[in-house]
Amino acid sequence: MKENKELKEALELLEKEKDISKETLLEAIENSLIQACKTHFGKADNVKAIIDRETCNFSVYAEREVVENVEDPALQITLEEAREIDPHLGIGDVARVEIKSKEFGRIATQNAKNVILQKIREEERKVLFNQYYGKEKEVVTGIVQRYLGRNVSINLGKVDAMLNENEQVKGETFMPTERIKVYILEVKDTTKGPRILVSRTHPELVKRLFESEVAEVKDGTVEIRSIAREAGSRTKMAVHSNDPNVDPVGACVGINGARVNAVVEELRGEKIDIINWSDNSALLIENALSPAKVICVVADDDEKTAQVIVPDYQLSLAIGKEGQNARLAARLTGFKIDIKSETQARESGLLEEIGYEEGMEGEFDNYEGFEYEDGYEEGYEEGDGGYYPEGTEPQE
Repeated sequence: MKENKELKEALELLEKEKDISKETLLEAIENSLIQACKTHFGKADNVKAIIDRETCNFSVYAEREVVENVEDPALQITLEEAREIDPHLGIGDVARVEIKSKEFGRIATQNAKNVILQKIREEERKVLFNQYYGKEKEVVTGIVQRYLGRNVSINLGKVDAMLNENEQVKGETFMPTERIKVYILEVKDTTKGPRILVSRTHPELVKRLFESEVAEVKDGTVEIRSIAREAGSRTKMAVHSNDPNVDPVGACVGINGARVNAVVEELRGEKIDIINWSDNSALLIENALSPAKVICVVADDDEKTAQVIVPDYQLSLAIGKEGQNARLAARLTGFKIDIKSETQARESGLLEEIGYEEGMEGEFDNYEGFEYEDGYEEGYEEGDGGYYPEGTEPQE
């Protein structure tokens, strides 16, 4: 039988353009033919539609029982009529009576067309939803379309996403056609297609950007154990290496700061502090407060609280501008951190309580400085527990 070339080409084109399987489309056409029969004849319980998967030729037929006296012409057929179709049929058998689809009226044809179009729309929505649902919690590049009030419409390729006002970095503005990276927060399935919410403020955005820039992070050699962010201003990130030969901070920084600067540029100048993770809570808290120098840290792992004593001249640096350094350190470590200057600690009796005496800094300072590999030394200060790209050190 000659193949239905036009239908076959149309199905293959739809499959390619909209990523809808040919089988799904063929099933939709079969259902539309049955629907047309129902519109034309009033019922279609005994109607079957079959499309050859290779040639795309289709046939529609009604199954009618062979009887002596016909009571319902839609479901029954006389023996004489049945044997015109197949001479071997007898009473009680089922005859397949071909239905000419060309005889369908305009309304029946229109209904069949609507069934096919509806199925195509449903499958298209399903394909888009599945495609972007798989990208949830990932970073993608989008093109700024336009402002909708204070929200921004971002085109991700086949669908638009919404960057709500509360997910935008304060003071950050965009121009139409500008390319930006966004973190996909949520993908919802709706009757109008997938509804995608994206963010520029989420801490995971920074983490994913480092995964794309740092091969060691992507392959798991270096882990980002914790991250604390005040979007648009500063991020603190604690990293750990699963390979003793790989310096986690150096890997994230890159030669001459190339890797970290690429992330900083994407975040439009946001400061990024990278410190070493430690399972020792006191050491982790000391590192998190970098670049402030710490005399001692007394951490309570059960209560998740810590007392930190710093030299008098380092107090404002440890706290940071408007408390930012201390606040981010607390979020990074999960500890409630109380910072006191040496003078305050002595006056309150805290130094005496923990047994600290003048000149004992070395016994209380748990941080051990490490040597940096060649190519990573620029911008480092030994013993500060972290790296700060040039000009990004926390200010007093």
